[in-house]
Amino acid sequence: MLPPLTRHHWIFDLDGTLTIAVHDFPAMRRRLGIPGHVDIIDWIDTRGAAEAARLHRALDAIEHEYASLARAAEGMPELLAALETAGCRLGLLTRNTREVAGQVLRRLGVDRHFAEEALFGRHEAPPKPRPDGISRLLQHWQAEAGDTVMVGDHLHDLLSGRAAGTATVLISPGDPPPDWRIHIDCHFGSPGQLLAGWLAARPPT
Repeated sequence: MLPPLTRHHWIFDLDGTLTIAVHDFPAMRRRLGIPGHVDIIDWIDTRGAAEAARLHRALDAIEHEYASLARAAEGMPELLAALETAGCRLGLLTRNTREVAGQVLRRLGVDRHFAEEALFGRHEAPPKPRPDGISRLLQHWQAEAGDTVMVGDHLHDLLSGRAAGTATVLISPGDPPPDWRIHIDCHFGSPGQLLAGWLAARPPT
């Protein structure tokens, strides 16, 4: 099993990891008529089929609005370019839809780093914190969890990586809550800091 930062398969969360977080989740719940402090997707999926379909369409529309506001996190384009140049494979696992993810990646000019079949949204696999999306990406790549890193900004990302057996990297400018720390292999404040850590960890050529 390789150390986290020398692995060759990298799976990224999207919002707040590759982008600067812009989502206002309390406002989204109000617009959707969802009670406060519940998981939006989980709550929608408990509704009847017709109501769930309506709410998913409404959620999709809101997420497309936020996608139009997306901005790259510090150092993100350079990180993705360096990993790809080094021969690493890149995947994306988001609780957004694949279509929204594609919109964001195109807006930020980094869509070329991700093959379409390596973009997993909530309709391609059960959403995080379940590990299904990671497992399906590993199957697609014919890769091992011990050669894979899950990178994200939320506990959902860490838990999905842990459950799938990958290394986990947290991207967060502040200290993580104490109950997150057991699930974190490496912590960086931004993608730019992760890039610096990755460069330092690379074996000499």
